[in-house]
Amino acid sequence: MPAWAWPALAIVIVIMLAVDLLLHRDNHVVGLREAALWSGIWVGAGLAFGVLLWWWQGSRSGTAYFASYLIEKTLSIDNVFVFALIFTYFAVPAAYQHKVLFWGVVGALGFRLAFIFAGAELLRTFFWTAYIFGAFLIYTGYQMGFKHDRKIQPERNPVVRLVRRLLPTDARYHDGRFVTRHDGRRRVTLLFVVLVAIEASDLIFAVDSIAAILAITTDTFVLWSANAFAILGLRALYFCLAGLLRRFSRLHYGLAVLLAFAGVKLILAETPIGKLPIWLTLSVIVVTIAASIVWSLLASRHAPRPVPPTNRDGRG
Repeated sequence: MPAWAWPALAIVIVIMLAVDLLLHRDNHVVGLREAALWSGIWVGAGLAFGVLLWWWQGSRSGTAYFASYLIEKTLSIDNVFVFALIFTYFAVPAAYQHKVLFWGVVGALGFRLAFIFAGAELLRTFFWTAYIFGAFLIYTGYQMGFKHDRKIQPERNPVVRLVRRLLPTDARYHDGRFVTRHDGRRRVTLLFVVLVAIEASDLIFAVDSIAAILAITTDTFVLWSANAFAILGLRALYFCLAGLLRRFSRLHYGLAVLLAFAGVKLILAETPIGKLPIWLTLSVIVVTIAASIVWSLLASRHAPRPVPPTNRDGRG
């Protein structure tokens, strides 16, 4: 990549974040219509960048970008489930949720950039790390497929517990502020604790997703641009899907298959079989996502409806 490519990408992302922050500077409840509009804008921007990259750097980079973007976008749906649980657990008012997710995304972009560079360098320098990453992804896929129903308890997260232990905390939201002053002393609010919980959960997802897309390519520019454009739309995606999560009850099986496939792909790359073609990877991703979504929709359609309560005489 030319030297100006990274600064140009960074400027584009900063401008997009600034526009989003400016248009959502007031705390308000994000409705479905607004969320759908912004989700379309972010997806359109991500697809447009992929087309530009394809034209600029050729089909190999373009295909790798779209495969990485699809994996990250699909795995981010699982993030939505966790975010919804965290918001519900801490009873976060709907008007403050966008603010938490905005700053959560800013942190996620930085963490994922570090993970991408570290992971790509490890794979280039030590070939055997591909076996470690591959085994980790296969195990993660197993966990997601067969142990997906484990309860998440944000208050037991070690990072959240550390924040509460080290920083004076006020267990209120204080009009959506992260820091407040009480009795002449600065305290972090409950909203700051929620932000830490969101960032900590995203770090766990970042390990999975970065390891998965490293199976596609080690081109750091392609990987981070795909990650950035997928993550930028995470807030809008949350508000679009938060009320529809139950309709995607089988999606985690598709995610499990993708993670396991990425693990096998990483391991095969260091064997005589070599790297699988990117077009095959992209095809597996598209088919798996489509199949799991269709399965989820069919399952939700045929799910038994709750029986309404009856009176003592047996009538509804």
